[in-house]
Amino acid sequence: MLQRILAIIQKEFSQALRDRATLAIIITMPLLQLFIFGYAINTNIQHIPTVVVDQSMDLASRSYLNDMVNSGYFDVVESAPDQASAIQSIDAGRTKVAIIIPPNFSEHTQRGDAQVLVLVDGSDLFTSQSANAFATVIGQQHAINIITNQVAAGGTLSPAMHLPAVEASLRVLYNPDMKDLWFIIPGMAAMLLQTQTLTLTASAVVKERETGTIEQILVTPIRPLELMVGKVVPFIILAMLNMFTVIAIGVFWFGVPFQGSVWLFVALSFLYVFSGLGLGLFISSISQNQRQSQQFMMLFMMVGLILGGFMFPRYTMPPLIQAIGNLFPMTYFIPIARGIITKGVGFSVLSSQVIPLSIYIVIVMILASVTFKQRLE
Repeated sequence: MLQRILAIIQKEFSQALRDRATLAIIITMPLLQLFIFGYAINTNIQHIPTVVVDQSMDLASRSYLNDMVNSGYFDVVESAPDQASAIQSIDAGRTKVAIIIPPNFSEHTQRGDAQVLVLVDGSDLFTSQSANAFATVIGQQHAINIITNQVAAGGTLSPAMHLPAVEASLRVLYNPDMKDLWFIIPGMAAMLLQTQTLTLTASAVVKERETGTIEQILVTPIRPLELMVGKVVPFIILAMLNMFTVIAIGVFWFGVPFQGSVWLFVALSFLYVFSGLGLGLFISSISQNQRQSQQFMMLFMMVGLILGGFMFPRYTMPPLIQAIGNLFPMTYFIPIARGIITKGVGFSVLSSQVIPLSIYIVIVMILASVTFKQRLE
């Protein structure tokens, strides 16, 4: 019995060593995932993109903003004239936090009744939780520093200084109670569609090749691009049905509010599904067998899930890791899903994600058809 088992082991080793492409994938994939995830996964949220509305423009307001920036948790990337413009910046995804400083901030600071409004993007769970905590702590420390400096300068404490010199009033937009499901459901829709599209199509072409039916297709006048499109249409219908099921359960069972246009979400979901199916067909075209296609599919799904911003904010990742994340359609659709479902924004705000996603579809479908044609030749 042992001899027979050893013979089978020897045979499997020989087959694995002969299939060098699959062997290389198996060896390098864990290392690749380790390095990518090591740089991408970061639960210590820092350098939150922030827009500032400074209506006071005095030494006191600049001192407050300097303390916020010097803490390392907030990076001022934009200035806005008013609160509405700051909210538009958050809606568009350019910033995650808005700091609004009212007029006459210095006078109110001296009297001990200064207030600052901090708006936080509630569609991003990690950011909203971190920004809430950091803004409160930094504001309190700033108030303590002001009182300490005044006591050191004057030697006495004015009657008003027993009150906080600066109070940060925080407001979480779109998800005031910071419910996890309001954050998770839009991301789950994006994750489900990517998983469905890759799973359904990653083995489509390679399966035809292994079963021998590809020769029957070759004798027909169909072109590679036409074959690619014909293969994805049935899977589009299946993926969309599954996505609608998840959204319906989230809205009607778990009570997640759908703030935006349903029709806009359907249209952009269709676009996203097509991009995922194109990626799956590309994987199928470059794979020599179904084992390789499954390895590629697992790699793309896991890396896309992490780098796409489903769990961890993309702005905390190094620029190179963010660039790698741009190779996955989920990166573009997660802001779209959260923007429509949670924020209720329209197409004009989402165009910065829709345009790259549309370009992505064209590129990946061309790559899939060209690769398929080369494999046939």
